[in-house]
Amino acid sequence: MKKQFFALAFSVAVLSAHSAATAPSYKDPVDTPALNTIKSRFGEVINLANRHDINALHEMFWQSPSALLVAKSAIPSEGNWAGYWGNQAIDRKLRDIAASGPVVLSPDLSRLKVVGLTSDVAESYAPVTIAVSYAGQDGTPKPFLMILTWINVSNEWKIASEIILPVPPAPAAK
Repeated sequence: MKKQFFALAFSVAVLSAHSAATAPSYKDPVDTPALNTIKSRFGEVINLANRHDINALHEMFWQSPSALLVAKSAIPSEGNWAGYWGNQAIDRKLRDIAASGPVVLSPDLSRLKVVGLTSDVAESYAPVTIAVSYAGQDGTPKPFLMILTWINVSNEWKIASEIILPVPPAPAAK
């Protein structure tokens, strides 16, 4: 019985060591310096938005008709939230939001996550509290998720899409 136990234990140890040795290790397709650059660029986006610097925000975006901003809509026919495609639509939406009054974005940078999707595309995610008085919002800080897709254009990381999602309130306890 002891021999069978030791044989089984030895087999498990060998198989575990083999699995660990042959398991592929994940390597992010974007190197660490580039991921750190994107984290820094995320901070720039927040600062520019809080200052209402629409011209500088314009430069942060990929200059393409495929650039996307998903944000609160003020137009009932668009629904409550909508996608704004292309730089002119993004600039117009950002100007409208900035003109509505103070906008304060407060990200939880301890939860900022940046990952590479390919060598030229990355994604960032962070919970953000936003206080804004746009499209019927009352300026009360509310929780959102901010998800940005970044594209490397001529060795500069640009925003390809910015998706801001409201976090719904937790269901009431029963």
